[in-house]
Amino acid sequence: MLRYVALLTAFFLLSVCSCKKDLLHWQKIVKLNSHTDSRLNHIRFINNSVCLITGGIMYERAEVLRSTDGGYTFVSNTYPESGKQAKGFCVSPSGVIYLCGTDGTVLHSKDNGASFQFNRIHTWDLYVGVAYPVDDTGIFINTVVQEIGTIQQVDSNYNVIDKQSFKFGLNDIYMVSPSTGYVVGYGAILKTTDHRRTWHFLNLTGDNFMCMDRHGSELWVCGYNGGIYHSLDAGANWTKVRNGSDITIPRYHLYGIAFRDPMQGWAVGEQGKVIYTKDAGKHWSEYEHFTNSTLRAITICLNGDLLIAGDNGVIFRVIP
Repeated sequence: MLRYVALLTAFFLLSVCSCKKDLLHWQKIVKLNSHTDSRLNHIRFINNSVCLITGGIMYERAEVLRSTDGGYTFVSNTYPESGKQAKGFCVSPSGVIYLCGTDGTVLHSKDNGASFQFNRIHTWDLYVGVAYPVDDTGIFINTVVQEIGTIQQVDSNYNVIDKQSFKFGLNDIYMVSPSTGYVVGYGAILKTTDHRRTWHFLNLTGDNFMCMDRHGSELWVCGYNGGIYHSLDAGANWTKVRNGSDITIPRYHLYGIAFRDPMQGWAVGEQGKVIYTKDAGKHWSEYEHFTNSTLRAITICLNGDLLIAGDNGVIFRVIP
């Protein structure tokens, strides 16, 4: 028994020392003023100057933080008429911005996010993702406590014209073109190649897939259980580059992922975790801790800085 305890203690100390050895340090961390304590879900650059961060409070309001100086300062605009947090975020081919949320709420902007108008899809579903691969048809994904999910197509008047149901929750949607796109969800990733008529399962399971980063046919996906997955052929084949179930490595819950190039990438998650790879996912190291808030979104700025946002209205601009 004593020998067993000694082995466990040695393993624990080795793990702790290994984690400390791998801890990375930021060159610079700047906490930006978000003017809010709401949950922030998405970050997107609309152009080189305008950046939007979206979120809000679940049953109170949608909130849009807008920057016109490339993501250095933000102004907060609230939309209490929506009454719901903004969860999904997309931009149509013509540049219209769409946000969606609980009870069928939809906000859209035709002026790069300076103002938004309110609409509603009268299914009153919880929409967590949206895509407009063409200007007159939207795709909204719905989830019910991660047990049921639907992919719904709506026309220009927000009428549902097609609905496909699945026996698991859905988390986000990424349309590459009018014909091709992906949906990430609880234990599955779906893909369409026939203009959203059918969705088929990709050969990847074992995690609650939260976010996808795409560079041509190269895909990166992170999961809530801490897994990170990589495909070089548009999802036909996958490599698990980080095993979230491996007890010999730190346990993370991940929400967002972004790659600068085929080698360098970052993922963010609960309790302020930020991890980094410089060798295409073969090894991941944790950065020094700078917040206890859950981090939900990350993007790479034009100059190479990172913008990271999450719960309690936190926004950080960091130099890796």
